[in-house]
Amino acid sequence: MKIINPGMPEPYKYETDYRKIPKQYLNSNIPKGRTMIKWAPFASVPQQYQIIEQYIKDQSKVNKPILDEQAKRDLNDVLARKLFYEPQAILKYWENGYYKSLECEINKFDSERNKLEILKNGEKVLLSMDCIVEIE
Repeated sequence: MKIINPGMPEPYKYETDYRKIPKQYLNSNIPKGRTMIKWAPFASVPQQYQIIEQYIKDQSKVNKPILDEQAKRDLNDVLARKLFYEPQAILKYWENGYYKSLECEINKFDSERNKLEILKNGEKVLLSMDCIVEIE
């Protein structure tokens, strides 16, 4: 049988698996190597990082919803009920490519500008009716 590790004590001279050899007998000058390197997209120019980040954000955006006549009527009915009887509401609306939800108090509806005036934490906010998707 061929001696693989000639400078080691007798039980380890023929061992081929370094994990079974005690650390004190192993060569400490072996380079560590690259260890674990995680994959990252290549970006050599700083502006590339910003562009790639923007692409990732844009992928999760959705187009502005287009409501049909029935959905608009239903939304109008719920809005009328909320205006006159129970002003507390949860609005689901679209803004800059994302759906957002808002708990607020409905104050009034401006029919000239087609905007809904709401109170959020005592502060007046105007929302376009074209962007509102749901009122609860």
